[in-house]
Amino acid sequence: MWGKRTGYEKEGRRVTVQYEGGEGWIEIINPWIIHVFAPLHTQEPESRAVEQPNPAFEACDYRVSEREGQLEISTEKLTVRVYDHFYVDIYDAAGTPLCLDYRGGRDPFLRRGNVSIAEGEGHEAMRTSGHHKIEVLKAMEGEEKFYGLGDKTGPLNKRGYEYEMWNTDDPSPHVESHKALYKSIPFFITLKERAAYGLFFDNPFKTFFDLGKENSAYYYFGADGGNLDYYFIQGPGVKDVVTRYTALTGRTPLPQLWTLGAHQSRWSYAPESRVLEVAEKFREHDLPLDAIHLDIDYMDGYRVFTWDKERFPDPAALAARLRDMGIKLVTIIDPGVKKDKGYSIYDEGLEKGYYATDKDGVTYVNTVWPGDSVYPDFSDEPVRKWWADNQKIMLDAGVAGIWNDMNEPASFTGPLPDDVQFKNDGRPADHREIHNVYGHLMSKSTFDGLLNATGKRPFVITRAAYAGTQKYSTVWTGDNQSFWEHLRLSIPQLTSLGLSGFAFSGCDVGGFSHDCTPELLVRWVQVGAFSPLFRNHTAIGTRDQEPWAYDEETLDAYRQAMKLRYRLLPYLYDLMREAEQTGLAPLRPLVLEYPQDPNVHEIDDQFLFGSRLLVAPVVEQGKRHRGVYLPEGVWFDDRTGERLEGGRTILAEAPLDVCPIYVRAGTLLPAYPDRRYVGERKVDELLLYVYPGSGEYTHFEDDGESYAYRDGGYNEFRFAQEVKDDGLVLNLEKVHAGYAEGYSLIRVAVHGVVASSVTSDGQPIEFETEDGNTTFSISASGGEVRLNVQPDRATRY
Repeated sequence: MWGKRTGYEKEGRRVTVQYEGGEGWIEIINPWIIHVFAPLHTQEPESRAVEQPNPAFEACDYRVSEREGQLEISTEKLTVRVYDHFYVDIYDAAGTPLCLDYRGGRDPFLRRGNVSIAEGEGHEAMRTSGHHKIEVLKAMEGEEKFYGLGDKTGPLNKRGYEYEMWNTDDPSPHVESHKALYKSIPFFITLKERAAYGLFFDNPFKTFFDLGKENSAYYYFGADGGNLDYYFIQGPGVKDVVTRYTALTGRTPLPQLWTLGAHQSRWSYAPESRVLEVAEKFREHDLPLDAIHLDIDYMDGYRVFTWDKERFPDPAALAARLRDMGIKLVTIIDPGVKKDKGYSIYDEGLEKGYYATDKDGVTYVNTVWPGDSVYPDFSDEPVRKWWADNQKIMLDAGVAGIWNDMNEPASFTGPLPDDVQFKNDGRPADHREIHNVYGHLMSKSTFDGLLNATGKRPFVITRAAYAGTQKYSTVWTGDNQSFWEHLRLSIPQLTSLGLSGFAFSGCDVGGFSHDCTPELLVRWVQVGAFSPLFRNHTAIGTRDQEPWAYDEETLDAYRQAMKLRYRLLPYLYDLMREAEQTGLAPLRPLVLEYPQDPNVHEIDDQFLFGSRLLVAPVVEQGKRHRGVYLPEGVWFDDRTGERLEGGRTILAEAPLDVCPIYVRAGTLLPAYPDRRYVGERKVDELLLYVYPGSGEYTHFEDDGESYAYRDGGYNEFRFAQEVKDDGLVLNLEKVHAGYAEGYSLIRVAVHGVVASSVTSDGQPIEFETEDGNTTFSISASGGEVRLNVQPDRATRY
């Protein structure tokens, strides 16, 4: 298209390159991030993901020179070479090739036979993807692995697969042939032998990704509309790529602490007596719980921002009764507004022109839960503000969080037509351009409404999303099924979301559709207990999925997993704080922490909880043991205390109530005493579990709901341990004191096999204190014993 290069201009951070057939430019975001753009649809980028001001945009020096038919642009970390036809090759500072354009054309493999006969029998035909208006082909060296793209189906490593970015509500069982689900996150990470880098194709139109399926010589991404608009993000490590990508598109803000507790939901808990029954059962069965979610049946005829007065005659009183039990109320809100003259939300939006229209300017109508419905135009700022203000209706009724659904946007007739019109903040656009960002903009509006009304950190859940939605909302993986295969799928889905910037995510524990078996529910809650969003949710017509609806063995195992989650809340809260600062999600694939270990590149049935805990759940029916790969280093079996050398695969025993968990040596793990909900009582005491070795840990404490921590209203602790000849030395230090209601006591418990001064029959260890009770020494004298002790002496603050 562009032809031969004819010249260039350098201005600010941008180098514009002129060609015979047009122009493109290279923008230097910072020494590690390069923006490649060509104005095929708009003259300037109009990103919904990359908002300004933006911390990724750093002032940096760069050089431009011409030689041997190429334009060379260099930062201290990267060299970009631009050629005729707008080919762009990227090298590291040492000149090692990182990401090179493929010079040949597309050459897909053959498909033989007349597929129409198969389609006639009902089979979905496999077809080779056609050519697209925009196509970027990148050369493959051969050893590349690909990660990210959000919660797509298939394995963790996406090499050899193809996907589409077109937010899709498809309730059929999600399998590897699904190219598109509810979210469009057009970002992936390439891991090579020498380095890792990310590519973010910031094009909201329907986009296409082929990661070496079509031809092993190249991978490509493309679109049928929009601009050529992508970012190259240098590592060199996988962690570096995620951190830099989330600096560009935004990071998950620290959530309120209660949102990390357990959530219970179904379609639907109604009337209010059923809601109260469920709440009381949780307390009766000693099951922790922080939130109950109400699906669509709480509304009056599915009219958003209303309540069914027969089923829920006094929502505020219901919310108050639940609050007395320590349970928050979360309600679903869909974008479809019932077409109903006299319904205030519909009337006001119609009067002000707040709904999407057809090409003739007539309000567009489709069918969703309320019947004939109209769609708010979230692409327009006044509409977003109006929708944000309406959130107060729910908050005044005592609702603590909002769950956005059906916002792909979905309808009962499939995707909206391409020619549905949107105002798009002053530059009109049709549905092709707005579809993938519709849920993103609805989430932003909801977030702003909750923030403005309460001043607290908003809790928003969304099904549809685009890159950058992590700034405004948590996400879940949509309508999964109560199948073992979907339990297995949830692990690469959630870890891929984490690699794609979404630190606060989860799936429907137990499965949404179909009937969950007792064993599957137990194994699923053992995964869900480590998911940042921890919600049991199931569909109308399915069997009851609350744990007491099964047998005592199921209930006991479910309770055990939930209580583990609540003990680990301070650790998870620290991980969410880390996510806000670095973009790294709590739920991590092993490849994130051990990218140089080829044994972990394809592991997607284990995961890391932070960098310190390795979780190896059972994801097959009837299994009571499983193979577990332990990366290099020393690990402790958290159940038995056994000390294990890594770099090998072990066989783990896993009775139904056991999810194998391994803790890295040198870990200092904060925990809470048992409680039924966040805020049940003041947290005066922190438990610190020590897994002997050398290591450090930073722990964060604040009020758990406000933004005071951003102004210094928090406490920060620095914990360290070191192995010395005479034993294990612990150092506990408070390095920031800005939250007066913090812990008064920290108790230390040592786990694992250590050389110590305890007697052979395992009597409690004696601690020697120094430096004002902030240093502990464990003296070694001989035999090895396994300790699981809580000494009487503790550090006071």
